[in-house]
Amino acid sequence: MDKFIPIAFLKQISGDRQDRGEIVATLGDRVVALGRDPSCEIAININIYGSVSRHHAEIRPILARQKFEGWEICDLDSANGTFINDRRLYSCYPLKHGDRIQLTKDGPQFIFEFELESSRVTTLKTDDNLRPRSQITSITLTKLLPIFSTGNDLWKQTYFLPGIATVGFVVMMFAFLGQPQLFNLTISVYISLAAYYFIYQLCGKNKPWWVILGAALFTALILRSPILQIFLWFFYKVLPGTAPTGQVSFVSVLSAMFFGAGLMEELLKSLPVFALWFMGLNFGKKWRSHIGISEPLDGILIGAASAVGFTLTETLGLYVPSIIQSITAQAGSPEIAELTGLQLLIPRVLGSVAGHMAYSGYFGYFIGLSILKPSLRWQILTIGYLSSALLHALWNTSALVSFWLLAVVGGISYAFLVAAILKAHSFSPKT
Repeated sequence: MDKFIPIAFLKQISGDRQDRGEIVATLGDRVVALGRDPSCEIAININIYGSVSRHHAEIRPILARQKFEGWEICDLDSANGTFINDRRLYSCYPLKHGDRIQLTKDGPQFIFEFELESSRVTTLKTDDNLRPRSQITSITLTKLLPIFSTGNDLWKQTYFLPGIATVGFVVMMFAFLGQPQLFNLTISVYISLAAYYFIYQLCGKNKPWWVILGAALFTALILRSPILQIFLWFFYKVLPGTAPTGQVSFVSVLSAMFFGAGLMEELLKSLPVFALWFMGLNFGKKWRSHIGISEPLDGILIGAASAVGFTLTETLGLYVPSIIQSITAQAGSPEIAELTGLQLLIPRVLGSVAGHMAYSGYFGYFIGLSILKPSLRWQILTIGYLSSALLHALWNTSALVSFWLLAVVGGISYAFLVAAILKAHSFSPKT
């Protein structure tokens, strides 16, 4: 038997400006899911609202004895809560016209509205498959001049700030033409930030910029401090980290690289991750998640940031100056030497997304995992440390064999990192 139900709408709003809201869903007899997962009828942009859960809430029709009685919203045990008229929802709530829905305290807001008109009455059928739709009811000044109506949402868009930063770096590169050191520094920092931003978006977790910058600077300072000499002594003198000379085999070079590059550099780059972990022990749960290391995604982000500091310091402080000095001595042409140095700089820094950032981010995953599984901490850390060091050693050794093998190892390292990010998402407290 057909039953008649009214039409209801869900309108997304900005702040208290309900008049600016656009209809994002038409409600009928079906369940409408809200969340970050793309399969949700109302999919929330993860890059703007990272605190919203994958499956955050549902709006369901209320049926009693085959009679339609309205709609209710149910929170799906979301991490940061659903709020109805500024009050947190702990189960389900029958919606009334004008109710304001907010996903998390700082998340997207919606207004529930319905109307019952004879011209807009729909029939309740089990196979009805109404889909959400957007409507523009009028042309306003803010639609004609959208720059004045986007507000803070503009700054939250994924590629807005990177675009602005790109303009700034381009201007700096023009300004530093003829000044090779400043030009190389500018372009290397830009490429590093672009590569890191790619990983940051894959992780999908917000981390303060100053924490990320601090991790990179921490590692850069270690490389300029006496601590580096202690590492070099231990891994090159106590352990067999010195590369063999003369006729060498792949295995002998791999062994030396495992100790001298893999184990040494991955331990060095992990120091900011461990430092934030121990600092976070004195923080509350909220601040530990925001600033410290509380899960694998934190470890990946800080490990990759540490790798940025390592790559820039190593490339600009060692490899580029060495190649410039060598070519200048051989060819006597500073211009050719500077060009060669730039050609070396670009692939080294850009390749860090499948190199240093991949190994360090991968080890960071295990550090975060060990925090969630303290009973298996030492086993987890050992596996993560050795596996990231082995990937690092394979990369360094492959360069001696073939550039094609180097590409394969780089692709495998990047695949390991992405797999770790995907796995971290599956049990992240934020998802």
